[in-house]
Amino acid sequence: MNIFQSIILGVVEGVTEFLPISSTGHMILVGKLLSIPQSEFVKSFEIIIQLGAICAVILVYWKRIIQDRYLWPILLCACIPTMLIGFLLYSFVKHVLLGNPYIVVGALFIGGVLFLALEYYWKKKDFPITSLSQITIPKAIGIGVLQSFSMIPGVSRSAASILGGMSMGLQRKIAVEFSFLLSIPTMIAATGYDLLKTHTMFSGNEIWMLSIGFFVAFITAYIALQSFLTFIQTHTFKVFGFYRIFIAVAYWLVVLR
Repeated sequence: MNIFQSIILGVVEGVTEFLPISSTGHMILVGKLLSIPQSEFVKSFEIIIQLGAICAVILVYWKRIIQDRYLWPILLCACIPTMLIGFLLYSFVKHVLLGNPYIVVGALFIGGVLFLALEYYWKKKDFPITSLSQITIPKAIGIGVLQSFSMIPGVSRSAASILGGMSMGLQRKIAVEFSFLLSIPTMIAATGYDLLKTHTMFSGNEIWMLSIGFFVAFITAYIALQSFLTFIQTHTFKVFGFYRIFIAVAYWLVVLR
């Protein structure tokens, strides 16, 4: 990997981390287009720079995180299922699922269809939970279980947690904000565990590539997060459903066939 490639992947991560279109999936697809070999370092890179994007959430929500103590137990309970499943399936996810563009394309397509179907269903559904303080521990755990599916590249952590939140009765904006906040403990745990397993493998140049990707992801994620919050005030997720289907079909026809 070179500096140009680390910058491109950092931009891709930052732009897509909070959109329900899978940042990891997009990094895998873009990495293939850039002819970046899926080495152990590249797989760790794709995990670790996500923490740069998460720092943007901390910057935006730091006051709420400090002041609203009721958030702490529900966020912890929501991230436990993903942490447990991630710990058990770490080797399988990293060595089998990560880097596989066929899995990404399939997950993007299925997720797009699911988004469109649920948006049709949600037209007739009420969402009684209109604030973060109304989220109960059982609902938080349920959202966490659904978020666990995001370990499949192409599913999208934000998509899984947003869909999980809305299926639990969270209003659209509340589901998105909870997804943002849930990304903090989830990705800190994922990055910390990956570093624990692989930190001795990084060379000086690889640490430099990670630093560049991390910083670029942080900057672009901050901009994307603010834009997404504005977007969902007046729009549904249909556009992301259509986008997922389009990018999956186009990538399959142009690159994988």
